[in-house]
Amino acid sequence: MGKAITTIVLLGLFLFSAGLGAQSKKASAADLEYNKKLVKDFYQKIFGDHDFTNIDHYLLPTYIQHNPNVADGSEAFEKAVKVWLQNEPKTKIDIQHIAAEGDLVFLHVRDVLPDGKLQSVIDIFRIENKKIAEHWDVHETVPEKSANAHPMF
Repeated sequence: MGKAITTIVLLGLFLFSAGLGAQSKKASAADLEYNKKLVKDFYQKIFGDHDFTNIDHYLLPTYIQHNPNVADGSEAFEKAVKVWLQNEPKTKIDIQHIAAEGDLVFLHVRDVLPDGKLQSVIDIFRIENKKIAEHWDVHETVPEKSANAHPMF
């Protein structure tokens, strides 16, 4: 059952990203690099360093959130993330993969949960006017045993 769910989630993510790619706007190589740096810096600053002092540098006030646990808007995001991270240690974010296409940036992050278990996280960000305008994410705890020899990272 767990493998079926994982397969469905991964297939859905693939189809979702393929559809987004078709809708995303054309971007120059410089824009793609800027967008990747913006997202990497945002992720480290917020989730790694727990530094919320310049959140408006990264997020549009009208930030759209597709995570069902967080309301739309940069203020709602800041409120939620402060609660999530209040008892977490600061850390160096372990980005395994990053890619950009059009106005989208895709991250694959290796996350260590408080109980020591590993989690694979996929984040998709849409950039507008040099800021993060929209976000999607999927989290999956890495199983202790795998049916193959390939790690999730």
